[in-house]
Amino acid sequence: MSDDGEAPIILAEDVESGEADPEEEHCHFHAGVEHCVGGSNGSEEDGTRSCGKVDRDYKIGIRIGMLFVVLVASSIGVFGPILMSTFMPIKSNLFLIVLKQFGTGVIISTAFVHLFTHATMMFGNECLGELLYEATTAAIVMAGLFISFLIEYFVHRAMRWQENKENKSEGVMSPQALAKAELTNVTIMEAGIIFHSLLIGITLVVAGDSFFITLSIVIIFHQLFEGIALGTRIAAAGYGQTPLAHFHSHGHSHSPTPAVDRTGTSTVSLSKKLILGAGFALVTPIGMGIGIGVLNVFNGNNPSTLIALGTLDALSAGILVWVGLVEMWAQDWMWGGELTEASPLTTTLALFGLVCGMVLMSLLGKWA
Repeated sequence: MSDDGEAPIILAEDVESGEADPEEEHCHFHAGVEHCVGGSNGSEEDGTRSCGKVDRDYKIGIRIGMLFVVLVASSIGVFGPILMSTFMPIKSNLFLIVLKQFGTGVIISTAFVHLFTHATMMFGNECLGELLYEATTAAIVMAGLFISFLIEYFVHRAMRWQENKENKSEGVMSPQALAKAELTNVTIMEAGIIFHSLLIGITLVVAGDSFFITLSIVIIFHQLFEGIALGTRIAAAGYGQTPLAHFHSHGHSHSPTPAVDRTGTSTVSLSKKLILGAGFALVTPIGMGIGIGVLNVFNGNNPSTLIALGTLDALSAGILVWVGLVEMWAQDWMWGGELTEASPLTTTLALFGLVCGMVLMSLLGKWA
């Protein structure tokens, strides 16, 4: 390996020359699996890539310490908006609106730039062989999207049926039923993030020492941004911010509707919101703990490992595509959400937050 600690790349172990040769193979880690460019691309003398386990020296102490750093970063990201919403009014709070749109950008970038890309790399790994179906990644992403839609559709359908049965208010959902619908949306979103975060924890730990610190810094920001994205949505639950609050069984459910008064108390308890946030805060450190336990046996080029990582990444991408595009972006901006008829200033700042979330999370995709 190269002794130069400044560059966030490592030279493949089979490259003996230390000279800066453009034909040398350079490798970095994506989801715990080395991705190499240039040179012979990890090939042996006969042209076949070695898919065996690469033995590396791992500093366990620094990995345990980083586990707690990631825990703190994740907690700040997810609990910050939740606690902030308890003493800052939800209605017309420009800061929280911009923060929510930043989170929307983060989720969309995570789905496409991180998860979809990683899944494509896993299924395209030479050690897995040539896939009989080239669109495997896209098909699994589509399956994740469809599963998310199906769950949410039937949950909302059941809630509307129950509401219509209990009262004759023309399909208007009660605050309690609306809170359940909002929690369903948040839970689906969190499921996609948690699968992804668990894999991040495992694969961060198994990255080589030469790249571990660089990758850890990236993951800290990654978890902070994703925590903000999830935390802002959890914080908004229970204030009637979804257009479902004004759904009429015989009306135009997708036409713009006036926003609900958000100055009252949330119908979702703070304790429930904190429990939802804790699930995210803990999952990546748990993944890191699992990774520490399998350090000596993990082989990122094992076909079974590649299939498992690729499948979970693609499913998570599908879930977050649904959540990001439908439940967050379209709902906030077009379907009677808080930005449907927002002032020019609020709209401009919200767009700025949305783009910032996309750009910053996409930038992190260079390393993680």
